[in-house]
Amino acid sequence: MKISDVNVIILESPDAYQAAAGGQEAHGIKYLGIVKVETDAGITGYADLETQPHVAQAIVNAPSEGSAIGFKGLRSVLIGEDPFDVERLWHKMYMGSVYYGRRGVAMQVISGIDIALWDIIGKKIGEPVYKLLGGAYRDRVRPYASTLFRSTPEGMAEASRSYLEQGFTAVKFGWGVFGEDPEHDVELVAAARRSLGKHADLLIDTGWYVQRTAKEAIQMVRRLEQFRPFLIEEPLSPEDYDGYATLSDAVDTLIACGEQEATEWGFRTLLERGRVDVIQPDLSRCGGFTAARKIAHLAELYNRLCIPHAWTSDLLTAASLHLNAFMRRAVFQEFNVTAGPLSRELCLNPIHLEDGMLRVPQGPGLGIEVDESVIDRYRVG
Repeated sequence: MKISDVNVIILESPDAYQAAAGGQEAHGIKYLGIVKVETDAGITGYADLETQPHVAQAIVNAPSEGSAIGFKGLRSVLIGEDPFDVERLWHKMYMGSVYYGRRGVAMQVISGIDIALWDIIGKKIGEPVYKLLGGAYRDRVRPYASTLFRSTPEGMAEASRSYLEQGFTAVKFGWGVFGEDPEHDVELVAAARRSLGKHADLLIDTGWYVQRTAKEAIQMVRRLEQFRPFLIEEPLSPEDYDGYATLSDAVDTLIACGEQEATEWGFRTLLERGRVDVIQPDLSRCGGFTAARKIAHLAELYNRLCIPHAWTSDLLTAASLHLNAFMRRAVFQEFNVTAGPLSRELCLNPIHLEDGMLRVPQGPGLGIEVDESVIDRYRVG
């Protein structure tokens, strides 16, 4: 079996991204990139990308400029290769894009292609991806509803109640208005905690786009610790490794970071220099399964928690469930609850709650089937 084609398909939602209000969800992403890897055996692998899809498409389609390394479009790197050779192909893609990539969108495209290759392998041999990674410790994972901060305490309370009614036992509020006013931040988090009660877990993503020094982040975390957040995510810039170390050492609350990080080298820096308590590799950004398996082993080695980040569609959620199944210790699965069609409609067998848990897909590959009619409906490139 050989790779016969690689494409990034651009999907566009008819509605613009919008903020969440009260119990109403944000609309979700405007554009989504779908990686489609085809083989001469008629087996196709899929993945979605949390990146700028127009740029991702250019990286795949770019021609090779003829040198041995450095400036190759990723399709030209892969055509004719055996999709089972995931480790070798990961390195070949990395070296083929090394002079314009190494991180950022090039690594994010490598991530999507890598996920699609694992999907192909699983479909070929009739096994789910977690079996290929090394087996499963579990077949269900506890999710948290991942959503945006509402602008008022009343909205936070209404949203919190709605997630409990849906069956979630944990909720993460992030971004939105958080960070505009410290007193208002406390009011919003307090309202969420009151509505969630004593037993549901509350996670907080404070938004790294808000500029904070390490001491300001310490003060912010201490204001919120009374509400018992399970973790506080990305209160500093992803590159502020020393700031993360200062913060993590100063507070009792778990500090999480990593959705912007990539490769085992980046996560080793985050663990050793940043000393964060929780790493959050996103399979569509960190390097796919080939890198994430190494990152999960790093988390075990350093005795830190690993909670995969996943924000796009059920494709990425399914992939992340396979990673969670494989990890020796799984804590949470992020579950994007936004309402837009690119998040909710892409798969024929969407992932849903069962008794407050998400089941790990058991079918071959990712175990989830893409709805080609939805791709055709929203495709713009």
